[in-house]
Amino acid sequence: MAVGPRAIVFDVGHVLFEWDIRHLYAKLIADPVELDWFLANVVTKSWHFQHDLGRPFAETSAELAARFPDHVDLIMAYGPRWLETIPGPVRGMPDLVSRLADAGVPLYAITNFSAEFWAMFRPTAPLFDRFVDIIVSGEERLAKPDPAIFALAQRRFGLGPRDALFVDDQPANVAAAEACGWFGHVFTGARGFETELSRLGLLRAEAEPAATP
Repeated sequence: MAVGPRAIVFDVGHVLFEWDIRHLYAKLIADPVELDWFLANVVTKSWHFQHDLGRPFAETSAELAARFPDHVDLIMAYGPRWLETIPGPVRGMPDLVSRLADAGVPLYAITNFSAEFWAMFRPTAPLFDRFVDIIVSGEERLAKPDPAIFALAQRRFGLGPRDALFVDDQPANVAAAEACGWFGHVFTGARGFETELSRLGLLRAEAEPAATP
């Protein structure tokens, strides 16, 4: 008989919590054309990714401000106001996390996240109190989908091949987890994820409410 996973390893952004740089800068740049230009050319996702690899905001912001001196104030707002890029949890996921934890399923995470920004964010998210351990890329200077971060997770979490289900919204990250032997699920929403959890025997499907006579 095939044996399924006994633990779950989550991604954080777009799986447990929504994240978009636009949420912050839409408050600071009123013109939608200017906003789109700024997000495509100045404070971009590729620029932000340096933080996920461990670079401090003081360095990256100074470099960016030197390139775009007319936008210094907007660039410098990114660090202290970073929490405004997270509008809240992904719909349905806090409930699923609670149900999994209540069922005794060990919960872990591997997140591409700045160490600085994680230190700001973690105290605002008690959902993670129910997690056994979390690997933060900015602390390790390794990021998904690098196989090295999955190897680190297997050692640190004590989860060998076929021990865990890894869930992430990025197919490349899921493929990397599957290459190390874990089960994988490309996240598109809480409902599809719940179906997968039930299929793997990690979570009992909730009964449908009784029809009103």
